[in-house]
Amino acid sequence: MPQPIRIKTHIEQKATNESVERFALRFTIPKMIVPRRHMVIVVLILTTILGIFLLLRPNPASPIRIGVLHSLSGTMAVNERPLVDAVRLAVEEINAAGGLLGRPVEMRVADGRSDDAVFAAEAERLIAADRVSALFACWTSACRKAVKPTVEKHRNLMFYPLQHEGLEQSPSIYYTGSTPNQQIIPGMQWALNTLGKRVYLLGSDYIFPHAANAIIRDLVKANGGSVLAERYLPLGDTRFDAIVAEMRALAPDVIVNTINGDSNTHFFRALHGASLGGVPVVSFSLAEEGLKAIGPAAFHPNHYAVWSYFQSIPDEANQRFVAAFRKRHGADRVTSDPIEAAYVGVQLWAQAVRDAGTDDPEQVNRAMLQQSTAAPSGVAAVDRGTRHVWKQMRIGKARADGQFELVWHSGNALRPAPFPDYHSQSGLQGLPQPFGARP
Repeated sequence: MPQPIRIKTHIEQKATNESVERFALRFTIPKMIVPRRHMVIVVLILTTILGIFLLLRPNPASPIRIGVLHSLSGTMAVNERPLVDAVRLAVEEINAAGGLLGRPVEMRVADGRSDDAVFAAEAERLIAADRVSALFACWTSACRKAVKPTVEKHRNLMFYPLQHEGLEQSPSIYYTGSTPNQQIIPGMQWALNTLGKRVYLLGSDYIFPHAANAIIRDLVKANGGSVLAERYLPLGDTRFDAIVAEMRALAPDVIVNTINGDSNTHFFRALHGASLGGVPVVSFSLAEEGLKAIGPAAFHPNHYAVWSYFQSIPDEANQRFVAAFRKRHGADRVTSDPIEAAYVGVQLWAQAVRDAGTDDPEQVNRAMLQQSTAAPSGVAAVDRGTRHVWKQMRIGKARADGQFELVWHSGNALRPAPFPDYHSQSGLQGLPQPFGARP
């Protein structure tokens, strides 16, 4: 670690001056008598040069900074605060093992305040002013798309830990969550085959739910099913009485839920209040933290979730991860797919820094294409062609204790396909924002 700077006392400075004077007399100007006023000037010049050298000399132990940008306030905070904890656990483990390249990793945490414009501004500050080497950021796709131009402009790196709608890849972003063929498509196919083909679509009013439902409508049609209704509410909305009344009247075989944030708590409490516990719900954005927030009083007995990871995975590697997370953040805490993906993103980045021998984003970017790791959910390997991650897929049924019981598992890791070949671009017209094209 760098040594603290200590101001010399008058006596120490005098001793230093005398030492420099003896040095100058002996080696610099031998056999000459130098007036004292000239020696003072020499001392000042040498001291100034030494000070400049110490200030400009690169310090090999200076920290490697990373930006951690998530909502710590607003409607998305219930989802995103745990992702900061996941990154913190990974960073502390790295530092406990000696850091990276002999340097500690330092987190610069910023609050996106559940506002896409704030996320974009904070990303610019972290990269341009704080000089972070990588950004670990965002939950919603709208947030990701707001931050993406800044990361690309600076040729920095961003690690995005959420499942998403696909239709995007970037030379500067690594996506450690699932693509549609790793979550939405197999999850919905299972729901249509197992629960029924009369479907009610409910989501938050932003990019991911609209795009996910565009894919789901195609799947329902291809399976001879029908979409009874498709409804969207603003992020943070608490008013579900009219929605639940319509669900009761239409009597769907399955409700497909793409609500995000704390609105999920209000939705499931409204379902419970209307005694609709018998209607199956399949959630694509609600994990263990969401079940905990809903609470046992509004437990929905026919609630399923589709993810790559569940805390209840019995594998030893996962149980070590869960134990470490609880030891660091509290025995009552739960892990989830986004938490695991955030943690794995830091581990993959750290491996790439070691391989590159530097934290320079462009060199680390090249090294990232070679990375894989034994993650709590199974082997996670970066796909060179898309900068997404090979992932397994699981379906869990909610339990009253706030965990999910595994009911379906892909068995093998699925290759990411952010651009599903079967889905035409024309079928995506009318979505709330334009989608990124292939780079």
